[in-house]
Amino acid sequence: MTEPQHDLGPDRTLLLVDDDEPFLRRLAKAMEKRGFDVETSDSVAGGKAIATARPPAYAVIDLRLEDGNGLDVVEVLRERRQDARVVVLTGYGAIATAVAAVKIGATDYLSKPADANDITNALLATGDDMPPPPENPMSADRVRWEHIQRVYELCDRNVSETARRLNMHRRTLQRILAKRSPR
Repeated sequence: MTEPQHDLGPDRTLLLVDDDEPFLRRLAKAMEKRGFDVETSDSVAGGKAIATARPPAYAVIDLRLEDGNGLDVVEVLRERRQDARVVVLTGYGAIATAVAAVKIGATDYLSKPADANDITNALLATGDDMPPPPENPMSADRVRWEHIQRVYELCDRNVSETARRLNMHRRTLQRILAKRSPR
């Protein structure tokens, strides 16, 4: 099955920055099939170097990378190329990080797992298009879990401080943190 070709314009350059190597390879291959000229990096440092030397027309950047925050790459890319369309990906979707990503110039923000079609649609969406409602929105349990995770991160992973701020018993919080995220 061939992937649908989209109107990418004359500049088809795409930077992919993600430290999940298998995901990065799969996404690069899928985006090449869609007509993009793909360049990849698995680190903030590598992403910033590419954004500085050869600023791409499009970029898909993971928020959390082993050597730092993907938003640093977005900032460098925005300084070098104002018209770049940037999508920030993350496995830790939270409203605060989405707002931060958009404020510094990201075009869109997607939670993992996002497939190549979702990413392509986000990269090529025009400002007038309203995105369709999500096929499977987060459950109330998932939203609660995401909020707890965000506060936990903001408290530098201090369980006692997180429990205090959430007005929750520390042992209850520990049980929640020990479980997998709800769907």
